[in-house]
Amino acid sequence: MKKVLGPIAVIVIILAVLAMILVPSYNKFVNLEEDVDLAYAQVENQLQRRLDLIPNLVSTVKGFASHEKGIISDIADSRARLAGAKGPGEQADANADLSGALSRLLVVVENYPDLKANENFRQLMDELSGTENRLGVARKDYNDVVANYNRKVKRFPGKIVASIFGYDEKEYFKADAAANEVPNVDFGDGKE
Repeated sequence: MKKVLGPIAVIVIILAVLAMILVPSYNKFVNLEEDVDLAYAQVENQLQRRLDLIPNLVSTVKGFASHEKGIISDIADSRARLAGAKGPGEQADANADLSGALSRLLVVVENYPDLKANENFRQLMDELSGTENRLGVARKDYNDVVANYNRKVKRFPGKIVASIFGYDEKEYFKADAAANEVPNVDFGDGKE
């Protein structure tokens, strides 16, 4: 009987030690993944706020610059693309397109002094500016949480636990490559 209990006791001790190592590490992954999901939800929240403001901004501009249909159409298309984007990569690309379209809209606004003086337009621009700032903070916070999570996935012993339980690296919210380029502003004054 003692010969049978000896190996069983060793197996039980080994399993207990493994459980003491794996359970806290697994729980850490669960917590980190929740942090990533929460941070990403904040990015989506700010993107949604931005999407909600844009139709009001476009409507205000339409009243003053009805012949600028191309830019307004670009904004609507970019907004729809962002609304339908899935995951940080697609959202980052769609966000970059929308930012470019909004930049072109601001060039149009410069040609309409009455529009810049319009109270509704100024209020919408202030709200959009605030949203852009909050969006930047949310993206940074998300990327910080992803970095922390990814370090846990890549480091030992987390790498072993991550592979056992199927935790993979998360995707960063990256800026579009065109964000490094200076935008071309053309006021169309005919001068070369």
